[in-house]
Amino acid sequence: MRKLLRAIWRLITIPFRWMRTIFREFRQFFTEEPEDAPLAESIQKAVDNPQSILIHIDALRKHILRAVAALAITTILSFAFASRIIDILAQPVGGIKGLVAIDPTEPIGVFMRVSLLSGFALALPYIALELWLFAAPGLGRDSRIFGLTAIPIATVFFLGGIAFAYFVMLPTAIPFLVNFMGMTSELRPASYIRFVTGIMFWIGVAFQFPLVIYVLARIGLIRARILASQWRLAIVLMAVMSAAITPTVDPVNMALVMGPMICLYFLSIGLAFLAQRGRETRTANKPA
Repeated sequence: MRKLLRAIWRLITIPFRWMRTIFREFRQFFTEEPEDAPLAESIQKAVDNPQSILIHIDALRKHILRAVAALAITTILSFAFASRIIDILAQPVGGIKGLVAIDPTEPIGVFMRVSLLSGFALALPYIALELWLFAAPGLGRDSRIFGLTAIPIATVFFLGGIAFAYFVMLPTAIPFLVNFMGMTSELRPASYIRFVTGIMFWIGVAFQFPLVIYVLARIGLIRARILASQWRLAIVLMAVMSAAITPTVDPVNMALVMGPMICLYFLSIGLAFLAQRGRETRTANKPA
């Protein structure tokens, strides 16, 4: 009986112990500075002592497990409004009644897919926080603060990409696909929702590009001048990506994807320049 009560108590206190662990890691990250060692020296230490790598792998496992647990919780919470989300996604074709299911398991598959995407959007800040918690011990204090402030920015960019796909891309792409050559189409929920959620997800990912470039420029892995000199190649690559993301071969829908990506690329050049200037200023002001 005592063991049962102890197990129940541990189950009830999981959220509190979880929060205590995160709070302790936060306090440690803002009060301690990592050992400043060259990359080659750090690699050599890892080769000489492989056991240290296992410690980092175990830490990564814990962060991934917590992130997956958060995703599971938000996905379950999404069950409450998944039907409403499906109806909203189906508005360009007349709502959920405009979809025709021909497979008995099709509606539940669509329900789970939408719940998972909604759960991912809700859990994204926490997933990013877990990634930050894993990387923070090896970062300086300024980089830790910057990484923490980048989490809400990344979330806003992802949601902005989803909003752009839904309000700009889909109202143009779907009528073209449904009415192509005057043919009448009966849309299956599985194929339609897979198409819509796929575009929304990848456009949301594409909107993270400026933030990624800023981070890479801040740590010195990329320079704004290189991005500016390779803009022609970048446009070709964006054209290929746009063709892969969009389901149609017409230039209108492809341009709807390419236009924002090109704007994001040149915005990334400006952000990389600002990050580079900030890095050079910090290096110049750093005491010898």
